[in-house]
Amino acid sequence: MTLIDVHLTPDYVARALREDVRAGLSATPKWLPPKWFYDARGSELFEEITRLPEYYPTRAEREILRARAGEIAAITKAHTLVELGSGSSEKTRLLLDGLRDRGTLTSFVPLDVSESALREASDAINVDYPTIDVRGVVGDFTAHLDKLPGEPPRIVAFLGGTIGNLIPAEREAFYTSIRDVLEAGEWLLLGTDLVKDPATLVAAYDDAAGVTAEFNKNVLRVINRQLGADFDVDAFEHVAIWDADNEWIEMHLRATRAMQVLIPEIHLEVTFDEGEELSTEISAKFHRSGVEAELDKAGFTPAAWWTDSEARFALSLWQAV
Repeated sequence: MTLIDVHLTPDYVARALREDVRAGLSATPKWLPPKWFYDARGSELFEEITRLPEYYPTRAEREILRARAGEIAAITKAHTLVELGSGSSEKTRLLLDGLRDRGTLTSFVPLDVSESALREASDAINVDYPTIDVRGVVGDFTAHLDKLPGEPPRIVAFLGGTIGNLIPAEREAFYTSIRDVLEAGEWLLLGTDLVKDPATLVAAYDDAAGVTAEFNKNVLRVINRQLGADFDVDAFEHVAIWDADNEWIEMHLRATRAMQVLIPEIHLEVTFDEGEELSTEISAKFHRSGVEAELDKAGFTPAAWWTDSEARFALSLWQAV
């Protein structure tokens, strides 16, 4: 049986969207958080991105998990797998298979802000893994990590390179919050995309088919639908650049003409100059030394570091001390 713990109010997502849009579009320069790409259409577009020839991270991480899931299970002997971001994907199942085959796994705890996505993912896992208790948590990983259930030792998986969407101060707070809820000896499994040649990085975020461009613009469609805005989506162009100083990819939307946008639901009018850019995502890339320094500061010790065969992406295992 699937159990779902709900720690968000029914209007949490709608309120958060209003607050983020008001704050981001009132700022100079303008910005929006990348989480608002992901309505149903945005999720479909991202799944399409993961299959593009230019977008290597998903394939690289999957390669590592196929090779190392059994080793992860052997090292951790985890009783509970916690996944931040509801998991019914192949990557989740590779981890579940490794832990189940080891004979230690008793429960799976996916966390997501979307109750509908969480229920769908949890039900799918429950059907395919009937011997494992599935207990979903509807919550925000920036606020509800202390609500995570499960029998120790737990392993918390944060996959896909999503950690790269956080700036350094946010990463520090996140790692500290993870460490605060884990007992000594419990585990963090982290996916990080690695620094490599800029051409490969930019291509992964600016594919020839234009799928990432549509994904980027989807944030404007979300605001139009949810907040009654009148963004002319076609009047913005997708921009992806490599910031060598910060070692991250930046995605922007650039206005191709001057315009005014009304957002009735939050009583906001926004002016764009021709050529003005709206920041929608950063995706930091990492060196092993930097990841180790940040996790050491947060109270973790390294247990393993694995990369794919082309050393494009890393999966690392950390133990709370």
